[in-house]
Amino acid sequence: MEWIGAGSLLAWGWLLLGRGFFWRTDVRLPARRDPQRWPSVAVVVPARDEAGVLPESLPSLLAQKYPGRAEVFLVDDGSTDGTGALARELSAERGGLPLTVSSPGEPEPGWTGKLWAVRHGIALARERVAPEFLLLTDADIAHEPDSLRELVAAARSADLDLVSQMARLRVVTCWERLIVPAFVYFFAQLYPFRWVNRPGARTAAAAGGCVLLRTEAAERAGVPEAVRGAVIDDVALARAVQRSGSSGGIAQRFGLGRRRATGGHIWLGLADRVDSVRPYARPAELWRMVSRSAYAQLRHQPLLLLGTVIGLALVYLAPPVALIAGLAGGQTAPAVLGGAAWAVMCGTYLPMLRYYGQPWWTAPLLPFTALLYLLMTVDSAVQHYRGRGAAWKGRTYGAP
Repeated sequence: MEWIGAGSLLAWGWLLLGRGFFWRTDVRLPARRDPQRWPSVAVVVPARDEAGVLPESLPSLLAQKYPGRAEVFLVDDGSTDGTGALARELSAERGGLPLTVSSPGEPEPGWTGKLWAVRHGIALARERVAPEFLLLTDADIAHEPDSLRELVAAARSADLDLVSQMARLRVVTCWERLIVPAFVYFFAQLYPFRWVNRPGARTAAAAGGCVLLRTEAAERAGVPEAVRGAVIDDVALARAVQRSGSSGGIAQRFGLGRRRATGGHIWLGLADRVDSVRPYARPAELWRMVSRSAYAQLRHQPLLLLGTVIGLALVYLAPPVALIAGLAGGQTAPAVLGGAAWAVMCGTYLPMLRYYGQPWWTAPLLPFTALLYLLMTVDSAVQHYRGRGAAWKGRTYGAP
């Protein structure tokens, strides 16, 4: 127990200081100024059976106060609940930005449904708008009226190819309060935002609910064709853009331009004006949200799964076990080491709890939440080998 407690404390010391300060929640849109000319934007919304959330999300897109030309393209991906018809009704009632509703039919082999819909929406946008930027946003994401304006201003000011914001997820039920803040906390630990955002970064990630993408960068990266089979499409998209580089001109090729010739410039941070309205009222819904893609995140590799289970156990489960065992056995060293590791863990979790408006005293529950995530990850692997991995709204995707 003493060695386990010491190993866990060392791990938390490294996570605290050596993992890009992942636990901080101050990574917001970079400094921005209004451009002299506002570029055209196409908003592409893939939607499959989203009639339950569309009345809250779609009007927020139609009501965007954007100084340039912008149109919304909602792609109905084989919905059976009247998603497309509802979108047209909302547009007729609310007005705002022009809305086009279309359906591409069932995806071709090798494509996920979402990316097939995105491909169709981008093609329509290029015919209608010839956009300089694409806003790829999910059907459950609501935007403040100035969201699009701020995203474009940030992209133009910092010369970014991709700007993505992690939408603030809903936290209403007890299970949402327990699991959702940890979901974003673990994501930031896996993909530290500061590492993603620095020039020349090797870490790439995006949050699929809100991605502003320069059209030129999408063409250069071959998006969405290059990531057509990706289950975790947002991270795959960010990697494709980051690796694509910039076509640039003579000045850029000789290092005189602002944009790097070695890779696309991407940015990821937390959102202030973007919120998810999708409810997760029952634990089973949250379980499916995590487990459907957890094993895909591990590249469907059993050894990575084993390492993840051991790592989660050492980092999150060992501290309370060492503390309780030390106190029960009258051993000071395990109790002190385990308690110190648990305290550091709680301290790193507090900023995320504040971001989500949750009380500080829920921080010590993080080991229990981590145990749930460990079980979800194992279940994701089990479902994969049973042929039911990455299941979402009637579709199942295997390893690409």
